[in-house]
Amino acid sequence: MILESNAPARRAFSAEAQIIMRHAADGWPLRSIIWPAPADRPRGSILFLGGRGDHFEKYLESFDDWRLRGWQVESVDWRGQGGSGRLSADPHVGHCESFARWIDDLTAYYADWISRAPGPHVVIGHSMGGHLVLRALGDKRIVPNAAILVAPMLGFTAPYPDSVGHWVARTMCRFGDPARAAWKVSEKPGSKISLRQMLLTHDDSRYADELWWRAKDPTLELGPASWKWVEQAYASFHHFGQPGLLESVQVPVLTLVASADKLVSPATAQRLSARLPLGQTHVYGREAAHELLREVDSVRNDALGRIDAFLNEEAPK
Repeated sequence: MILESNAPARRAFSAEAQIIMRHAADGWPLRSIIWPAPADRPRGSILFLGGRGDHFEKYLESFDDWRLRGWQVESVDWRGQGGSGRLSADPHVGHCESFARWIDDLTAYYADWISRAPGPHVVIGHSMGGHLVLRALGDKRIVPNAAILVAPMLGFTAPYPDSVGHWVARTMCRFGDPARAAWKVSEKPGSKISLRQMLLTHDDSRYADELWWRAKDPTLELGPASWKWVEQAYASFHHFGQPGLLESVQVPVLTLVASADKLVSPATAQRLSARLPLGQTHVYGREAAHELLREVDSVRNDALGRIDAFLNEEAPK
């Protein structure tokens, strides 16, 4: 059953929002949204980047909150998911050949964005989006006024070391189609689809919003990741081990972490955040699952308040 939403903004595009199909340098279609702030309260611009399998419809409520605070909000679906062109013959498998391709897409999109969007410029990344934002910061591919990582995917919650997981993924790529699904359903291996909500949010109606959008447009849905995606994720985790990489980032970064996250490693996120010279971290307890911006009001409102305070300090008007 799909519950009714209490917030109309969560299940409809505003008349002011523009949905645009852009193209990357290689011609790949990338779907984006631009939602201007009210003309009487200009504050700056936010570029929001979602997680693996996300589509920007899931975050319309947060976009609206930031817009009413004066931020022009923009978001783009990563290539291979959402309304952007898919990377696998099976459109329900989340595939990639290299995370570097996404970093290239982000670099080009960011350069275009800052050339036309009013400052200050803030980049927010959730989960895989947070991973890619941190990669781009460390590699000096983007230099916003401030960045926010929401439950960033900087490690998995697997019961074995990354070295073992990476070896398994490389082996599976070597002895089969690397683009085949690495697990059957839900968001992680061995998890039942009936338990998917427990991994993401405690809020029934916000979880139902995602199901509503996917029922409205089934092309938005994405299932398990490919073995190549898993292998490349481990390879990208290793990238952060470079000495001095994160220590050289001179951008203020706020990291929000859920200690009870069952998808990504909160301990790894805290450890890497501590290496950022201008980094701040807040850790939520068992009241929060992975999708902090789609959690129950007590968690979500606290997260929004912390983001507001951080931006008022680090990216003032």
